[in-house]
Amino acid sequence: MSLHRHNPAELSAPSGFSHAVTATGSRLVFLAGQTALDGAGTIVGDDLPEQFEAALANLLAALAAAGGAPHDLARVTVYVTDVADYRAQTLQLGRIWRRLVGRDYPAMAVIGVVRLWDEQALVELDGTAVLP
Repeated sequence: MSLHRHNPAELSAPSGFSHAVTATGSRLVFLAGQTALDGAGTIVGDDLPEQFEAALANLLAALAAAGGAPHDLARVTVYVTDVADYRAQTLQLGRIWRRLVGRDYPAMAVIGVVRLWDEQALVELDGTAVLP
């Protein structure tokens, strides 16, 4: 399996994502949206960085259960209830990402939403991974 990240010079330089990712492998893993729910079904974290870390950890736990690892992520979508807050917290969110995932960035999008399924949730992440 291999993932190749493509960042053409004619596009703005990406920061924390790749413009395109090509993948070869034998299994696709579609990861359901994950919020900051703990094992008891309660949202944890009082602010966006805390919830982002918990949601990302949940996404990675689902990926691991399917036999994957962070470097297998080809695509991640981040849904947030406050895009301005997400932009303001970018440096801290980037540190969390690098600590949990590393510097292999998938193709990504951040989408502002009015609310998420769990009313206390500030962020939700879903994704696609390619396994060998």
